Amino acid sequence: MEVEYHEEYVRNSRGVQLFTCGWLPVATSPKALVFLCHGYGMECSDFMRACGLRLAAAGYGVFGMDYEGHGKSMGARCYIRSFHRLVDDCHHFFKSICELEEYRSKSRFLYGESMGGAVALLLHRKDPAFWDGAILVAPMCKISEKVKPHPLVITLLTKVEDVIPRWKIVPTKDVIDAAFKDPVKRDKIRKNKLIYQDKPRLKTALELLRTSMHVEDSLSQVMLPFFVLHGEADTVTDPEVSRALYERAASADKTMKLYPGMWHGLTAGEPDDNVDAIFSDVIAWLNERSRSWTVEDRLMKMMAAPDKFIDGEKGATAVVNSGAKLAKRRGPPRRLGGCLCGLAGRTHHHAEM
Repeated sequence: MEVEYHEEYVRNSRGVQLFTCGWLPVATSPKALVFLCHGYGMECSDFMRACGLRLAAAGYGVFGMDYEGHGKSMGARCYIRSFHRLVDDCHHFFKSICELEEYRSKSRFLYGESMGGAVALLLHRKDPAFWDGAILVAPMCKISEKVKPHPLVITLLTKVEDVIPRWKIVPTKDVIDAAFKDPVKRDKIRKNKLIYQDKPRLKTALELLRTSMHVEDSLSQVMLPFFVLHGEADTVTDPEVSRALYERAASADKTMKLYPGMWHGLTAGEPDDNVDAIFSDVIAWLNERSRSWTVEDRLMKMMAAPDKFIDGEKGATAVVNSGAKLAKRRGPPRRLGGCLCGLAGRTHHHAEM
């Protein structure tokens, strides 16, 4: 199927210019929307290109954003001052796409790889009724003990994080060597200049550690349908925590699959046959859960969401008001380009799968 690729820059609430991109099937309206949350140090346009192309070729509208300081977005390279800011940026951009006239009836799925899995779960927590499901590929629900610094090192670094937050002083093992099995693909990743390959910055490392601990402690609050995939030989994120997510989550619809012998980089670092199997499973899961939604359907789903998980809103009144705003919103159909408060820099390309 022919696929169209878009790029655009937008500004977040702090005035930082962020890179966004999307892949759309050309000949048909998307079955549903999929929003990419990439991993630590990674980016969307090249690293997750295969994912965008495959899902768009299967009939899905796929959208991604480079986090602040990642990929083509502005900001100190791979500096995460606050994980909540990163989540907020994704929240606002992804919702701006979903609110477009031609996409309001579409199912909305999150797709998170590694650290992006934590981003996806926190996006769900931020608005439990909004998302219709999540694909979680080797999610960062806990940092593996095999790559985590010694507890004494963590204690020392915590004492100086506000003094030297951007210093690249955190001792860590080479994640690329540990994550990507195929040597050819590993070499290609090393040559990608948009991928951060230096030592983690102090504040960033501590934010990742704290976020993973928070996600691990709140697994029982996960309520959306999800499909978690993990390589059994993963030494970067712990497969056992994915098992814990599956067992502890409150979701009525949850699926887990562990892949024997596979590493952390399931979609970008495994041999082609393994990658084909991964995407076959992902697309099959999405196909079974994609549907058309009415405004009434959405309102009923929002009203059924537990109040205590709705950030910034209290009680049924806020839920009804939100549904009313959605019902009243009207306007001419718009595509990705021009729907955001972006700057110049949009490009369009075509590709075939």
